Formats: sequence, C-alpha cells, structure tokens
Amino acid sequence: MNMCDITLAGAALKALGSGALYWPAQDLLCVSDLHLGKSERIARRGGTQLPPYETRDTLARLASDLDATGARNVICLGDSFDDLSAAMALPDAERLWITRLQAGRHWVWIEGNHDPGPIEYGGTHLAELAEGPLTFRHIASPAETAEVSGHYHPKATLHARGRAITRPAFLIDEDRLIMPAYGTYTGGLRSHDPALTGLMKPGAHAVLTGARPMRIPMPR
Repeated sequence: MNMCDITLAGAALKALGSGALYWPAQDLLCVSDLHLGKSERIARRGGTQLPPYETRDTLARLASDLDATGARNVICLGDSFDDLSAAMALPDAERLWITRLQAGRHWVWIEGNHDPGPIEYGGTHLAELAEGPLTFRHIASPAETAEVSGHYHPKATLHARGRAITRPAFLIDEDRLIMPAYGTYTGGLRSHDPALTGLMKPGAHAVLTGARPMRIPMPR
C-alpha cells in the first residue's frame, strides 16, 4: 500500500496515496469530502451533464482502502453527499454498496456544510468526534489544536525537472491536518490560497496523493 507516515499530537498516522488517512493504533480509516451524488446534483440544477459514475468509482476506491487496511472504524469527515437530495437520489445498488461497506464496522458520519446528516443511512451522525488525542471535524477551527478536518479540498504543486505536478494533498503542521477531498468529481483549492496559508503554520508540509505519495514543504 502506498503511504506516507505522519504524526499529529503523538498519533502515528499514515497518509494513503488514495487520499484516505489510516490510524493503525485505532484501527481507523478516515476519508473526507466524498460528495457522493455530485453528477445528479449538477444535472438537477441545470448544469453540465456529467457521466453518473463518480459514486461507484468513489465507493470502489473506499472499498479497496478498507480491504487493504482492514479498518473496523470509519470516519467520513463531512460533505459525504453533495446535498441531501443527492443522498436520497442514489440508486438502490449504490445505497446497498454503502450498507455492505458499513457491515461489521463502527461508521461515523461527521456533518458537513453540504450534508447535515442523512439519517436514512446507517452509522452514527455527529458534528465532531474526539478520538484519543485528536478531534475530527469538517471545517478547521483556528483556535483549536490536534484536529483533523477537511472542507477545503487542498491541492499542492511540486515543481521538478522542468514540470509542475499538481495533486490533491494532505496539509499538516504541529496543530492540524487538513484532508484532501476523496470524491471523484471534487475540485480543489491550491495550498497557497490565503484560506489555507492563514490556517497552516510556516513549517507546514504537504503530502501529495498518488501512486507514490510525496511529502514536501507546503507551497505558499
């Protein structure tokens, strides 16, 4: 499995190349911003007709990460669905897929700004979750420490050998970790955006996702 070791508040974590976060000591896998049903939501609002396969692709990658890690605890860190109507419009096959992934696992949906929590799906629905030394919430709180959050869909660019490589990225400093978006049709915010440079300390790093996760100083 492709991963990069990182530490936050003494917790030994692994940033996976897929964009998931694995915490072996807690047997826990965390993913953020799945935005399931995004193609349906865009079409419903009169936007571009995108191929409606992103939910299946996202769930397939999540199933692969769960198989690879064997994690029995799962945290979906908010914006798991593109909105509540998209959650309710998922085809039965995809709803059943989520149910199968949840079977035998402790599954927590953290509330996001897109989805306040579709309780029709199993699992536990929380605004945030404290687990060991860490707190999991959707949007970073500047006054807090030891937090894992999502929301911003961070991306970072590595300049190497005369070319630029831009990928979704984990951002981490001594106080917080901001997760990349896991969903297939999600965009991203460059790490040099003031919204991110204002949250992350000067010594922050980025871990670029992909077949070989790469840790670099956070581009500002």
